[in-house]
Amino acid sequence: MTDSNAADDNWLIDEDEEELPASGLGAPDQRLWRVLIVDDDVDVHAVTRLALRNVSFKGRELELFSAYSGREAYDILRDTPDIALVLLDVVMETDDAGLLLARRIREELHNAIVRVVLRTGQPGQAPEQRVIIEYDINDYKAKTELTTQKLFTTVISALRAYESLNMLERSRVGLGKILAGATNLYQIHSLREFASGVLNQVSAILDVGSDGVLCLMQGDTGVTTVVAATGGYAELNNSELMPTTHPLWPTIVKAFNEKKSQFEHPANVLFIHTQENREVAISVTPPWPLAQIQRDLLEVFCQRIAAAFDNLYMFGQLRKAQEATVVALADLAEFRDSGTGGHVRRVQLLSSTLAQRLHERGAYPDEVTPQLLEMIGLASILHDVGKVATPDHILLKPGIHTPEERAEMQQHAAVGRTILERAANMVDGVSYLTYGAAIAGGHHEHWDGNGYPNQLKGRDIPIAARIVAVIDVFDSLLHERPYKEPWPHTEAVTYIRDRAGKQFDPEVVAALLEMIERDPSIGHTPG
Repeated sequence: MTDSNAADDNWLIDEDEEELPASGLGAPDQRLWRVLIVDDDVDVHAVTRLALRNVSFKGRELELFSAYSGREAYDILRDTPDIALVLLDVVMETDDAGLLLARRIREELHNAIVRVVLRTGQPGQAPEQRVIIEYDINDYKAKTELTTQKLFTTVISALRAYESLNMLERSRVGLGKILAGATNLYQIHSLREFASGVLNQVSAILDVGSDGVLCLMQGDTGVTTVVAATGGYAELNNSELMPTTHPLWPTIVKAFNEKKSQFEHPANVLFIHTQENREVAISVTPPWPLAQIQRDLLEVFCQRIAAAFDNLYMFGQLRKAQEATVVALADLAEFRDSGTGGHVRRVQLLSSTLAQRLHERGAYPDEVTPQLLEMIGLASILHDVGKVATPDHILLKPGIHTPEERAEMQQHAAVGRTILERAANMVDGVSYLTYGAAIAGGHHEHWDGNGYPNQLKGRDIPIAARIVAVIDVFDSLLHERPYKEPWPHTEAVTYIRDRAGKQFDPEVVAALLEMIERDPSIGHTPG
């Protein structure tokens, strides 16, 4: 304060000549408690720094910041994270600069955690009761009553309150991340992607960076496999097995042997045992020891991860069962029509590749979805499953079909769609069977509306069916059938090109032609 009186000049009196002992040894790898001194009197800053020079709390020393006006203090608080305490003068550039700053801290910076201790040399200018009620001030001290010991007590009390509030806030945020993280992790199909998601969630909860390694031990084999690693351990992604020479290895082994989490700073290993008898260790190495609330949060998260691992395993088993069902249906249809050889497998490969090419071209972004890219390959092998209802004398006829036989043959599209739709309706959501039904019922529809069975036109035909329609004909032309010899590659390509905009979606044809131009061997795969 610029007009301080004699009493103000002696506001900090050493009533104890002995140097205050530190409450713990500050470790070089631990953060400091950040304290902001706000006062327009340079001497106040000097004396405060002198009084707090040896103060530490829970092994962490103080880092002191200085501001000489409310405006300067606001900028520091806005730009400097984790300030725990503000020692705030009232009268600076204006008579109420300190009170205005206190209000801006809460209302504009939305910082409800930092502790604010008001110090004034003129108590009457800012009545204590009104200030405490109207402003979110945590303590009010007249400078005349602040001895070194009382300042020490005030600072430690404020830091203890800040730590408690900070842990509560981290707990709230951490629990939110656990719930959101567990939800997201359930949606990941790849084990490595899942593991990377786990590491990201753990790092977010700890707020200590991205170093971590996730190891999976299958059953009782004793083999520890690296599933995913981040940050400083990223090179472990290239190792299938966890190196026994790695610094984390002893703690990981201890966690697996004792079947419980280990917190041995700097190595912290979270142990997870799933219902499917899989044991997982997540190791993190924060630069400071984990607080108990962080440990508790991680233990809760471990329980959610274990459930997610089991869910992922069950999802994988259901997925494999679904894929096996699709393959069995396709094999059943192909078993009766042995002349098609490896047709369905080639259609599977080329349909998946063509869909990916459409995605790269940016074609039909609302139709060429990640789900389509994932499922179209396997679903495409069901395109002719309706042939199970076609009589042998028509299906296996070596010559040209009569109009009546052709009509009978064409019924396989509607039959296939009906069979697969009935099966798909027994499963919630979109599955291979859903796409298979669309493909079976639509791959003989024509872009110009002259196809069958429903004379659909243009984009009314499902995109999966439009893709498979091109690949089905292209592959059939290139390979022998009971009623035809294989066509030369150039003639097959010319046929597909000429039918663009008539039988086939021109965008799909353009994508196929691009594929062939890049790789002329496409379509030459032995049948």
